Amino acid sequence: MKHLSSIILGLVTLVLPIQAQTAEAASFEKWFSNKYSMFIHFGLYSHLGGVWNGEPVSWGYSEQIQSFAGIFSDWYARTAYEFAPVNFDAQQIAKLAKEAGMRSIVFTSKHHDGFCMYDTQTTGYNSMDMLAQGRDFVKELSEACAKEGLNFGLYFSLIDWNYPHAYPISSHNADFVTKEHHEFSKAQVRELLTSYGRISELWFDMGSLEPWQSKELYELVKSLQPDCMVSGRLGNDYYDFAVMADNKLPQTALQAPWQSAASMFNETWSYRSWQERGLVSDKVAEKLRTLIKVVSHGGNYLLNIGPASDGSVVEFEKDVLLAVGKWLENNAEAVYGTKASPFTDEFAWGDVTAKGNELYLLLTGACPDNGLICLPAGGMRLRSADGAKARISKGICQVHVDEAMYADPTDVHVVKLAFDRPVQIPADVISAEETLFWANAVPEFSYSCFDYYSNYRSTVGYTWNVRTGAAVSEIEIQYTSGEEGREIMLDVDGAQIPVVLTASGIRPSTAEVSFAESGYTRLRGGVFDGPASWEGVECSTVAGAETFVEMPVLPFCNHLMAVKVVTDKAGSYVFDVTAGNGVEVVVNGAVQTKHLNPYRTVKKTEKLLVDLPEGASTILVRAYNRFENTLSFGIGKAQEQKIRHMTVKLPSTLRKGTHTIKLHAADRPSGHANCGLHNLKVNL
Repeated sequence: MKHLSSIILGLVTLVLPIQAQTAEAASFEKWFSNKYSMFIHFGLYSHLGGVWNGEPVSWGYSEQIQSFAGIFSDWYARTAYEFAPVNFDAQQIAKLAKEAGMRSIVFTSKHHDGFCMYDTQTTGYNSMDMLAQGRDFVKELSEACAKEGLNFGLYFSLIDWNYPHAYPISSHNADFVTKEHHEFSKAQVRELLTSYGRISELWFDMGSLEPWQSKELYELVKSLQPDCMVSGRLGNDYYDFAVMADNKLPQTALQAPWQSAASMFNETWSYRSWQERGLVSDKVAEKLRTLIKVVSHGGNYLLNIGPASDGSVVEFEKDVLLAVGKWLENNAEAVYGTKASPFTDEFAWGDVTAKGNELYLLLTGACPDNGLICLPAGGMRLRSADGAKARISKGICQVHVDEAMYADPTDVHVVKLAFDRPVQIPADVISAEETLFWANAVPEFSYSCFDYYSNYRSTVGYTWNVRTGAAVSEIEIQYTSGEEGREIMLDVDGAQIPVVLTASGIRPSTAEVSFAESGYTRLRGGVFDGPASWEGVECSTVAGAETFVEMPVLPFCNHLMAVKVVTDKAGSYVFDVTAGNGVEVVVNGAVQTKHLNPYRTVKKTEKLLVDLPEGASTILVRAYNRFENTLSFGIGKAQEQKIRHMTVKLPSTLRKGTHTIKLHAADRPSGHANCGLHNLKVNL
C-alpha cells in the first residue's frame, strides 16, 4: 500500500477552506492521535442476546434482531421493562479501555431500533423513562471517560424503527429519511452535543440522506462542537474521516483520514448468548495483527465490545482487550505517535510504522527465507538497531531475524531501526518525453459515497515525477469535448496554476473502431465498491452494432456489459458511455474510470478517451443502480472523434532535472468526490 505522505496536510488541503485549516488540523490531530478506540454496542437488543422465542436468530447482526427476527414493534418495546443492566459500570468500562491501550470510547447513543440510551426530550422511548431504574448511559460514560482522561464519541443511527414518521423497516437499512424524521434527528443530535461535554466524534450510520440533509447535519455538528469529527457514513461526502465497510481495510492508502471499525466477532456487534468464541489466544493474535495493520496503513482502529444483558463486559472480550493492552504497554512507541509505512509494498514478514528518523518493523507474518529482511536505504546511515541485528550494505538495510521471533502469535516482536534522517522512498520518475495520464500517474485517493452501499475509493488527483532533459516553459493539455470548460488546478513543483479547459485546437482521433460482439448480465451484490464477480458474462454476436440497454430494475444492483471492439491500428478513440447512479469501465483488464454520478442521476452519458492496441480489445462497462427503478446503460461511438488541446504557459521555466506535477479538479462538489480527469493527457 502506498503510504500517506502527509495525512494532516491531505486532510486540510483536500477538504477544507484555507481559513479553517488550522482549527480543523488541530481537531484532526486530536482524533488521529487516538489510534485505537473502544466501540460499544449496548441497548435493548443486548437483553435479547440474539435469541427470540427461545431460538437463536442467526441471520444478520444481533443488534438488529428486531428486523431479522420480524418482531412486532410493541413486542420488542416491552423488553425495555425487562431490561435490567444492573452490572453496567461505566467507570469500570472506562478503566478497561484505558488498560487495554485505547484512547477513546464510542458509545451507541441510539441504534436502528430507535431506543435512546440517554435522557431525551424527543421521545419517551429511552433508558431514563422506560427502565425500572432509569439511567442515562451516555452521561455515565461521558463522566467516566473524563475521569480516566479518555476521549468520548457517540454512535447515532440515521434510521429509526420506532419513529412514526420514518420509513418502514427494510432488509438493507438504507431507507430514505423523511423531512419529519430529519428534523427529529437534528433535535436528538442537538441534545447529544449540548448535554454531555466534549464529543470527539459523531459516528453516523446507515439511512439514505439527500445531500441537503447530510449538509444540514454536518453543519449542525460543527456549529455546536467544531472539534467533533464526523464519520463518512453521514453520506454525500459530508465527513471528516472515511469509514471502511464493517471489519475491512481500504484497498490502498488514502489522502483522507480513515477509520476501520471492527467487531470482536464478524457475525455480530452486540452480545450473543450463544456465540462460539473459541480460544482467547487466537482472538488476541487476530485483533493485535489487525490493529497493527490499520496503524501501519495510516488509519485508526475502532474495536467493538458487546456487553451482556446485565451490562457486564463478557469475560472473553475483556481478556482479549487486556492481552492486547499488555502488548501495547510494552510496545507503545511502535504504535502511538507513528505514521504509516513509507514503503509501497506489502511484506510477508510483517508491517512497518514510522516516527521521525525511526522505523518499527512489526513481525506479524512469517519468518522470511534465510531470516533476512531487506529494505531500501540508499544514501542513509543506520544509527542503531534494537531487537535484531541490522546493517546497511550497498543501499540495502539487512535485518536478521529468526523463527523464535515468530513463536508466540500473541506477542508480536518489534525491531526498532534508527537512521540519520527520515526514511523516504524515492518516487518513480518518468521521462518528459512520455505523455502523462492516469495509467502512469500516482493516484490520490479518498472515499466518496451517497450512503453506506455506495461507499467507494474515489480518485481525487494525480501526481507525476518527471525528468526533463531540457528547459520547459509550457505544458500541453489534451482532453475531449466532455471536459470543455472545466476548471482544474495544475500544480508544478508546488506552484498552483488554475486552468479553465478552453481548446486552442482540435485534432482527429487516431484509431478506427468497429464493434464486434457484445452481451450483458446482472452481477451479484448491490454495493458499488469492492471486487465485482464478473463471471458468467456471455457475449452474443451483434456485428457492427453499438450497444445500449434500458430496462426495469430494482434498487441495489449492478449490471455488466461486455463489448469486443476491433481497431485497424493502435491509437486513441472516443466512446460515449452511459450509466445511472455510477459507472466503472475496464479496458483490456485495466480500470479506466470508476465513479459515482451526481446524486440520483437517472441517465448520464460521458466521453471516454481510450488508447487501444491494434486488433481486438474487450471493454467492460459496469452500471450501478442504487436508487432507481429503471437502468439505462451502454457504450457506443462518440459522434465527435476529436481530441482538444490547449497550451498552458508556466510561471517560470522548468530547468533540466526532476519535477513534480499534480493535477486536481477545481470544480468538484467536495474534496472526496472523484476528480473525473481520466481523459486528460499532459505533454511537456
